[in-house]
Amino acid sequence: MIGRLNHVAIAVRDIAKAAEVYRSTLGAAVSAVVPQPAHGVNTVFITLPNTKIELLEPIGADSPIAKFLERNPDGGIHHVCYEVDDILAARDRLKAAGARVLGDGTPKIGAHDKPVLFLHPKDFCGTLVELEQA
Repeated sequence: MIGRLNHVAIAVRDIAKAAEVYRSTLGAAVSAVVPQPAHGVNTVFITLPNTKIELLEPIGADSPIAKFLERNPDGGIHHVCYEVDDILAARDRLKAAGARVLGDGTPKIGAHDKPVLFLHPKDFCGTLVELEQA
């Protein structure tokens, strides 16, 4: 059902500083900062040959990333994102198997302008999983 790993998301307190570490220290191709106000974050994508790293910085205290950083002051891996061919079929199959889809189960438009859903970390070995329509 899942396809390729689309990205690993890392929560950071200072996205410019984190992007510079990837750019200068690791020599990575780093995108510009893109505000995602509907999701309460700023994003940067680091392009790798086989996937991407997404840096997430909170916008405001109500951001889910701000809440994550309260629990994890140094930041860290927030979620992994897998591609699926049909997000609605994947959702229905997962729900039928007992997995919990966060929110009301309706896909939202994610950072790549494609439908996404999040799955409860307790159902996936403690990892928040994002599914993105391929």
